[in-house]
Amino acid sequence: MEATRAYSLKDLAEACGGEVLGDAQTLIRGIGTLEQAGPGEITFLTNSLYRDLLHKTRASAVILGPSDRNASPLPRIVSDNPYACYARIAQRLFPFPHAVPGVHPSAVIAPTARIAPSASIGPQVTIGAGVVIGEGAVVGPGCVLGEGVTLGEGVWLYPRVVIYAGCEIGARSILHSGVVIGADGFGMAPDRGGWVKIPQIGRVLIGADVEIGANTTVDRGAIEDTVIEEGVKLDNQIQIAHNCRIGAHTVIAGCTGISGSTRIGRNCRIGGGVGMVGHLEICDGVTVSGFSLITKSITQPGVYTSSIPSQPHRTWMETLANLRALPQWVKKLKALEQDIQKLKEE
Repeated sequence: MEATRAYSLKDLAEACGGEVLGDAQTLIRGIGTLEQAGPGEITFLTNSLYRDLLHKTRASAVILGPSDRNASPLPRIVSDNPYACYARIAQRLFPFPHAVPGVHPSAVIAPTARIAPSASIGPQVTIGAGVVIGEGAVVGPGCVLGEGVTLGEGVWLYPRVVIYAGCEIGARSILHSGVVIGADGFGMAPDRGGWVKIPQIGRVLIGADVEIGANTTVDRGAIEDTVIEEGVKLDNQIQIAHNCRIGAHTVIAGCTGISGSTRIGRNCRIGGGVGMVGHLEICDGVTVSGFSLITKSITQPGVYTSSIPSQPHRTWMETLANLRALPQWVKKLKALEQDIQKLKEE
């Protein structure tokens, strides 16, 4: 993609708070990787594994950290956080699109809904009774908002988002296509060989500046609300079950499944494909490696990993056989320890 206008390196440095070295009037109209960037584009180095590519790049400028400030002769921006600097420059070059206020004639809107004049309602949208939509909110084509839903100012719903009754979305939050907010949690009571459905009467409350990726689902609470606090970022295809609470500024990668009544603290980082059993407490500042299975609460910040890396099939089968024999070896080891202790006492 090419930006709609070019910016000088000086302008871009001001956007991210970085220091310019070299020609500050270098014009930039795009961003690329170290390998793919060309003239008129800026690139960035955030991983030392790619430092060798710095000398081969065809970019017009580069974003570097303080330790690499002299690693390139190109015009450059030096920042304490090159990755965040890149993100802010990308926002300047490719700003979020502006929707045209108004309501498409094909939208179906309940008479009691309240829609701000600056909001944008796309085609084939359905808006239920008592819905409140804030200033500058965008509701994309085919979205469905149940009764009593509230969207804060600047909320952006991409096409085909579904929000069930009573749920609230905080200001400036972004929900991508296929997101479902407030579907029933998986609540069933066993009875005489069958199951009795438990009505899910809680809501989903989503704070400000949250982003939720495509086809992610957040279930409503069984009794109390499911809560996603401000600044949380959720990737695609995540399942968050009923009564969970995700602390502010936590990020969760794709295909993670979080069982009911789990509470995750603030500023956590959850890798892709993680599984969490229900009713856990995860404290602030925890990082969980991808594909880990979390079965117990975590009370101390740090990095936690439980997955087994892949290995040749035959090796895995041998390992599995040894794991199955582990209880027997534990018994033998305990018996041996008891024998040794007896000898010491004699």
